Amino acid sequence: MSTVTLRTHLPLLPENAEVVSPDLAVVRGGAMFVLFNASGAIYQCRQDDEVGVRLGVCLAVDLGLAPVTELATVCGLHRATLHRDHAKLEAAGVEAVRPKKRGPKGPHKLVPKVLAEAQHRLDAGDSLREVGRSVGVSEFAVRWAIKKGLLRRRSAGMTGPTVARTKDVADEELARPSERAAEDQACEDGVAVKRTNERVLARFGKLPEAPPSFEASEAVPGAGVLLALPALLEQGLLEDGSNVYGSLKNGFFGLRSVLLTFAFMALLRIRTPEQLTEHAPGELGFLLGLDRFPEVKTLRRKLGELGERQLARTFTARFTERWAADEPRELALLYVDGHVRPYHGRKHKLPKHHVQQRGRPMPGTKDFHVNDRRADPLLFVTAEATEGMLSMLDSTLLPEVRTLVGPQRRVTISFDREGWSPKMFAKWKQENFDVLTYRKGEQSRWQERFFSVVKGKVGGVKVEYRLAERSVKLSNGLRVREIRRLMDDGHQTSVITTNEALPLLAVAHRMFSRWRQENFFRYMRHEFALDHLCTREVEPADPKRLVTSPERAALEKKLKAARAARTKLLDRSLELAPGATVRVAKRTVGEEELDQLIFDREAEIKKLASRVAALPKKVSLDSVLKPDEIIQLERERKILVDAIKLTAYRAESALARVVEPLFARHEDEARKFLKSVFQATADIIPDRRNRRLNIRFHGLASPRATRALRALCDLINVNAPLYPATDLRLHFEAPASQE
Repeated sequence: MSTVTLRTHLPLLPENAEVVSPDLAVVRGGAMFVLFNASGAIYQCRQDDEVGVRLGVCLAVDLGLAPVTELATVCGLHRATLHRDHAKLEAAGVEAVRPKKRGPKGPHKLVPKVLAEAQHRLDAGDSLREVGRSVGVSEFAVRWAIKKGLLRRRSAGMTGPTVARTKDVADEELARPSERAAEDQACEDGVAVKRTNERVLARFGKLPEAPPSFEASEAVPGAGVLLALPALLEQGLLEDGSNVYGSLKNGFFGLRSVLLTFAFMALLRIRTPEQLTEHAPGELGFLLGLDRFPEVKTLRRKLGELGERQLARTFTARFTERWAADEPRELALLYVDGHVRPYHGRKHKLPKHHVQQRGRPMPGTKDFHVNDRRADPLLFVTAEATEGMLSMLDSTLLPEVRTLVGPQRRVTISFDREGWSPKMFAKWKQENFDVLTYRKGEQSRWQERFFSVVKGKVGGVKVEYRLAERSVKLSNGLRVREIRRLMDDGHQTSVITTNEALPLLAVAHRMFSRWRQENFFRYMRHEFALDHLCTREVEPADPKRLVTSPERAALEKKLKAARAARTKLLDRSLELAPGATVRVAKRTVGEEELDQLIFDREAEIKKLASRVAALPKKVSLDSVLKPDEIIQLERERKILVDAIKLTAYRAESALARVVEPLFARHEDEARKFLKSVFQATADIIPDRRNRRLNIRFHGLASPRATRALRALCDLINVNAPLYPATDLRLHFEAPASQE
């Protein structure tokens, strides 16, 4: 019972009065329903008079005596019903609140016995026309029954009994979007802030985290993303997050809601926290089981709290260990590549990296990603500054991989020419790492008669290449396999590998499949905003890190220019005829003057060369920059957000592999389909009696997509998990579709 007291001058309240607000109390005991204000009873009717009770409550709302939510709770009504009755009363008076006479609304032909027979015929594979003819109704009636959920069509590959659509909550009791929008805007403490009591507790640090609580609601936009929740949980999002971070400070939004918020944002293609302002917070709140999504400043504050703990690398390591343990077969071959995240600001000076998309160097940071055989992300490491592929492979990436796969397992690493080093290839081979990469440098052409057409399947994919193979020695004497592919235009692509066991066709296909990792980077940039900087804050960098000496670099540039000038003068000297003159630097000079210029240039070259040799190649960073200039972009929050985005991508990949067989172009169409599913509208209907959270989808853009959605729902429902922190098991329903 509420602790609110009623403002009154006379003690006229009965003992069984329930105080709703400082201006209103309700008595529901006995046969009468009575409303009290400070002066006494102001309205009464019989307790069993449903119209009278609703009218009294609407009048109390109209007079502003109490909030709608509190009144609905005390009087045993749904707040959506109360909103609807109040609108009717204002629009058309008392008669509008009176319920209309109810009559038979069910079909008079499609009675339960007929529906059962029709469903049996549908399950047997009969056409709609045949089903209608057999049960004595028209084909249109059968289609209508399927659309209403009374019948369910058999999907391709469907097994098991047909599941009827949710009926635990009547459609008229679902809170409609317009009603929810009006209620959210009417909240006194902010848009969609309805759970005020819990927020008061959170403000004083008495609430660890607001628990999820769902209400029956119709047409929630973006509710389709809940279909990815089982996959997110399987990837370890909440389990590993809880094991690493434990919990956040007491507050309304806790660790669970923050992690789910970032994951749902990624899947819904909400690229930045600032873009949350473009979406209704109350509608997104249904995804978390809360009254609203966190505000931008709240989300950034929570992210800052996580960043202060410096556990992002531990967080990503837990994911990596889980993914490696779940699918060890996919670690036999790993793809490695670097990805530059440009910095477009002007406030800080950062090391420059070559950005392939722009074709020029840009300031920023570089991440090195390791993807498994399917090109799904496994781990990533951020370079300190300008480290290249070769140094990162040897110092960081391969030791990380060795920890994951064990000390003895042999693994093939595929990368581009940036990692070319015959010396390191020999070293890695001794460490049970095989390499698969393109051969660097000029090679002589092989005669076309050595190439033959090779066909087959690799990883379930049919491939056909014109290939040739030889055993060759590299510059250090290391013997490797060289495989060349002959293209239709005559170009020969050369690949080398130290893996002796990998079949010829597999070598070619695996190497030429590196484009899948390139597509992964492109997809992550466009769909998941991988390059977005969640913070532009900086942190101190290692002042003792060795960098190229700028003084030596400047002298080497001058030395290169002097040598080029000498070469040009020598060429002019060889072309000069006896007694002739030549123009040099806007002057006309003869043979003797030209020889003197060459002599002076050679003296300058010797002087510059001696100065260059006296300078070290590398110097510490603190000898070049001021202490406040030795900085790097903050990594902690970026690593944390990227880890959640990669988890969301892997969850999407797991669902894509399930629905790929239903689409002709497989992965491309599957991901487009899933994107439309995540953004789809659905009804959210909690069934507390059966402990289920029903997600009832509306139709998609095409019958094919709806059939694919139904198949996916059927599969997930087999082992659907509980919604986190509740006892409600997820259950998904797709609408009936036409062939």
